Amino acid sequence: MAERIPVVIVAGFLGAGKTTLLNDLLHNHRGTRIGVIVNDFGAVNIDAMLVAGQVDAMVSVGSGCVCCAVDVTELDELFTRLTDPRAGIDVIVVEASGLAEPRNLVRMVVGSENPRIRYGGLLEVVDAAEFTATRERHPELASHLRLADLVVLNKVDRLAAGELERLRAELVTITEGAPVYATTRGRIDPGLLFDPRDPAVPRAGEQLSLDELLLDHHDHDEENHRHLHDEYTSTVFSTGTPVHPRRLIAFLEDPPPGLFRAKGFVTFAVPDADRFVVHLVGRAITLEPVRRGRTPRTELVLIGTGLDTRAVLDRLGETVHAGPEPLPEQELLGVWRYVPAEVTESDTVAGGA
Repeated sequence: MAERIPVVIVAGFLGAGKTTLLNDLLHNHRGTRIGVIVNDFGAVNIDAMLVAGQVDAMVSVGSGCVCCAVDVTELDELFTRLTDPRAGIDVIVVEASGLAEPRNLVRMVVGSENPRIRYGGLLEVVDAAEFTATRERHPELASHLRLADLVVLNKVDRLAAGELERLRAELVTITEGAPVYATTRGRIDPGLLFDPRDPAVPRAGEQLSLDELLLDHHDHDEENHRHLHDEYTSTVFSTGTPVHPRRLIAFLEDPPPGLFRAKGFVTFAVPDADRFVVHLVGRAITLEPVRRGRTPRTELVLIGTGLDTRAVLDRLGETVHAGPEPLPEQELLGVWRYVPAEVTESDTVAGGA
């Protein structure tokens, strides 16, 4: 099976900067083909007009709010169009209406029967300067934030001195630890959300190598170059010794502060067990078995904002099974909880890394 296409949901109340963020992603896609589903509440799809002409494939939903739909039929039809191999789409971004209930939209994506997609995370965009007023008008904002895999704190240039760290701490308390990315004008580095494709590399079915994923694409020689947003941090964990399933699952279920994404291959210290592809996005965990190409090596790329990379690597080091005896098969029970139900022998990932 080819790598599943991540579906990233961008939500937030009216005026938070969702469309600005989307437009910036489309301008700075680094060769990645982005398919967009734009949902606007009303007869005239203003948001679709704002992104028209910049997107590789756009499906506009103008008949009300798809996020409030009862089932996933309409959304699945849109995913079918965007995941057609002839479209060559690398990532799908769904911009939700400012009136949407993000929980329903997440359920639609996670519940989709399309085997070509996977959940790529919920980004909740927050207007930093208007956060207090927005929360008073919309008390449900707190529940939306707790659901978010990444909080994008936008318009931080409008905050008074010292307010950013206070607000960041408040958001972390509300979300119980979700990463917070502070920015202005909706600018977010695409590498935090998906694997940017190098335009010089021929399009093919394989993923970017670990080295390519960690490339710094910023032009630091550019005159007056300065970052107007938080940096994201990447690190790699690699070991030739199989890991303990329960310890790795414990790491994924309780990730270090700031960790947003983890991806790679893992081999467990269980005889004859499959190698697994691992995807962590925020709180969403997916593991899929690799039926061929077993190797003892585990390689994970970890990406986040404000990461203590030393602490991350130390914790992953503790997942390595150093004992002389292999582990019993029942140690894999926690792993199988996160394997998609539709995964079968015919649609598992072939090969290894």
